[in-house]
This record gives sequence, C-alpha cells and structure tokens, in this order.
Amino acid sequence: MKAALTPRLNASLRRIVALAIKELLAILKDRKSRIVLIGPPLLQLIIFGYAATFDLNDIPVAVYNEDPSAASRELVARVSGSPHFHLQANIEHDAQIAPLIDNKKALMVLHLGPNFSADLAHGGSSKAQVIIDGRNSNTALLVLGYLRNIITDYNIDWAQRHGRAKPLATLQVRPWFNSNLVSRWFVVPGIIGLLTLVITTIVTALSVAREREAGTFDQLLVTPMRPFEILIGKAFPGILIGILEGSFILLMAVYWFEVPLRGSLGALYVGMFLFVMAAVGIGLMISSLAVTQQQGMLGAFLFIVPAVILSGFATPISNMPEVIQYLTYIDPLRYFLVIIRGVFLEGDSYAILLNYYWPMALIALVTLAMAGWLFRRRMN
Repeated sequence: MKAALTPRLNASLRRIVALAIKELLAILKDRKSRIVLIGPPLLQLIIFGYAATFDLNDIPVAVYNEDPSAASRELVARVSGSPHFHLQANIEHDAQIAPLIDNKKALMVLHLGPNFSADLAHGGSSKAQVIIDGRNSNTALLVLGYLRNIITDYNIDWAQRHGRAKPLATLQVRPWFNSNLVSRWFVVPGIIGLLTLVITTIVTALSVAREREAGTFDQLLVTPMRPFEILIGKAFPGILIGILEGSFILLMAVYWFEVPLRGSLGALYVGMFLFVMAAVGIGLMISSLAVTQQQGMLGAFLFIVPAVILSGFATPISNMPEVIQYLTYIDPLRYFLVIIRGVFLEGDSYAILLNYYWPMALIALVTLAMAGWLFRRRMN
C-alpha cells in the first residue's frame, strides 16, 4: 500500500510544483505585477522611514526677551542651541506675537519679563511665559516636553553655580531598549510587517482572478489536479514573494536605517513565515470570491486598511474602545508587530514569542481551510 501511495504522492508534488512555477512566471512576466512587487514597496519604505516619525526637529520659535541680562541670554541660548528648536525671530513688542503664531511662522513664543534675572538673583521664583500653537495638540505637547527638559537643566545648573539649594526632586531619565528615543527605531520595524502584508495579500488576491480574466481557469479545472493541489500551487508564490519582500525590507532596516537587530533572526523568521501564511490564506479567500482582478484588488484593500489600523502600528491598541480591542485578536499583523519590534529592540527569543506564534498559526490554519472550502465551492 505504501508503494502504491508513493507514485501518487510524487505525481501530486510534480503537479503542485509545475503550477507554482507557472504562477511565478505569470507574475514575473506581467509588467504590472513586476511594478507592484518592486516599485511601491521601495517607495513606501523610503517615505515611511523618513516621513513617519514622532520626533520634532527645527521647531520654529520666537523669543521676546525684555531682560537683556546674562541669565536670560543663557536660557535663550539653550533653547536656540537645542537640535529641536530653530530661532525664527526676536520680538521687540507684544503686537508681533499674534501674527507669528497665526501665520504659523513660529510654533512657540518664549517670553522673559523685565524682572527675570532680578527675581533669580533675589532667590525668588522667576517666571517665563510660553505661548504655543495648540492647533495640533500632540505637537504642542511634544514641544512643551522638550522645553521643560531645557528649563529643568537650566534650573539645576543655575542653583549649582550660585550656591542655591538644588530642587528637592529631580528626574533622571534612562530609556530602555531605545536609549536615544529615536522614533525611527520603532516605526521602521513596523513597516516590515505592513509592506509584507500589503504585497502578500495583493499577490495572492489576484492569483485566481487573473486566471479567470485570462480564460485559463477553465483549462486548469480539466487538468488532473485536485482542488487542494491547485490551492497549494497558488499559495506557494505568495509565500515565497512575501518572505523575499520581508527579507529585503529587513536588510534595508538594518543597513540603511541602522535599526539595531538585537534578538534571534531565527525567531524573527518563524514569526514572518507564520504571518505570511496567514496573509496568504486571507488573500486566497479574497481570490476565491473575486471574479476580476479589480475585485481582487478592492477586496485586498478592504482588508488591509482595517488590519493596519487595528494592528497598533500607529496608535496603541489599549487606547481603542474595548469592543474594537477584541477585533484586534483576529488581525495577524497585531502579533507580527509585537514579534518584529521585540526581536529588533528587546532581543526577544523563541520562548518569549511563543504566545504570539500560535495565534498567527491558528489564523493561517483557519483562513487556508476557508480558502480551500470557498475554492471547492466555486469550482462546483
């Protein structure tokens, strides 16, 4: 019986390999498919890598200094010399403040009153007024955070030089995992998951629809291939392309954007393989339902956009409403982002990431089974 099964298994493998090669050649020979595979991922990686950042640099500020003393000039110098701030203008009277803020020529105005240094010299509390553009509240909070750090350091240095009592409590910050708090170290690893999802889902979502549009799907049905063989043959190119795309972006993250890779590369690739399998299953489900490539593309984007929003790529899942948080458990990108950021920044290993592997494996199993069921149903 075992001898009888071996030729049948070999024949099945040959058919699957032949279909997978045919599918790969069809993708590579199609000019539009080549552009989708190469152009957009590279362009999006560059745009996201440089533009998607939470850091603020060269913030335009204006200074209204009514106290031309050494103390006030030192504080102004600390602000203008910071890499986060750029001195846009020196103000001489109150009427100049509103136009600068209204026209967005300055995001912040630092106002030092005429008694600033005198109050410091007498040991009193010297106040500095900050007028900030609050139209973008997140940006305003970041700017205030940068300014608070500068003023805190200024206060400590002043107290040391003049023999005054130091502040009773000072904050010593020691960031773990990202010592310089570079937001690119957080964003770029997430782009690996984002772009891998986009490419893998689109490639597989168009696979069966392409056959239907070209009129070769009926020819495929009259071959000796069984439905599961056709499904595996269609899935293999998506898996291969997804892993190759992910590997390319991974190399760019390490060698171009210089994001440290601290954990196990093997642990990362286990997560990538399971994630790509889940994305392929979702893409094949869409492809089984789509009649045209346009429908396949639309179905892919109808999945990708909510998946990215629910993954925690840009906003924390904990900030979402509780009902929406439950939806994130069926999003494979949610788990892969934790894996890839954990491997890059925290040095995570297989054991630590186990609780994120099995949900993606479960999603892959369910979606591939659903794709197979839909595929058989459409064939019948």
